[in-house]
Amino acid sequence: MTYYGGKELAEAFRTVRKNTLKIAEEIPEDKYGFRAAEGTRTVAELLTHIANADRFHQAITLAGKNSLEGFNFQEFMAGMMAEMSKQRSKAELIALLTAQCDKFAGQLEGCTEEFLGQMVTMPPGGSPPQRSRFDMLMSVKEHEMHHRGQLMLMQRMMGLKPHLTRDAEARMAAMAAAQK
Repeated sequence: MTYYGGKELAEAFRTVRKNTLKIAEEIPEDKYGFRAAEGTRTVAELLTHIANADRFHQAITLAGKNSLEGFNFQEFMAGMMAEMSKQRSKAELIALLTAQCDKFAGQLEGCTEEFLGQMVTMPPGGSPPQRSRFDMLMSVKEHEMHHRGQLMLMQRMMGLKPHLTRDAEARMAAMAAAQK
C-alpha cells in the first residue's frame, strides 16, 4: 500500500493548476506578450506550453505504453508545436488551462497503485533506462511548478506581487498579531 496514489496525484495536480490559473487571471491581458528576456517565452506562450505539457503523458504514460522505443518524438512534437503556435486570448488560455486540468486530473484519479507502479522503458540511451508511471506522471506537476516560478518572476518584473507571496505575508501578519 502506498500513501500517494491516483487520487492524491490528481488532487496535487489540481492544486498546482489552481495556482497557475490564479496567476493567469491576475496578469493583465495587455501583458500576455511580455517576454522576460530575448529567447524566452512570452506569458501567453508559457501558459500555452503549460496547458499542453500533459499531452505527452496522455499519449504514453496514461495510454499504458510500456516502452518509448520506437515512439516518434519528432512527429509528436510537430503536432505539439502546431497546437502551441495558435494565438489565443486570455480567456481562451484560461479555458484551455482549466479544460486540460479537468481532463488530466480525471485520468489521474483512475490510476491504480498497480498501474502507477509499472515501469516504462525509455528509448535506447535513455537515463534512467526505466521509470515508473508514477514518477513520469509526477513530473507533469513538477514541470508546471518550474514554469509557474517563471511566471511569478515575470509578475514581479511587471510590478505585480504574486498571490502566493501575498498569502504568505498575510499569514505571517496574522501570526504576529496573534502573538501580541
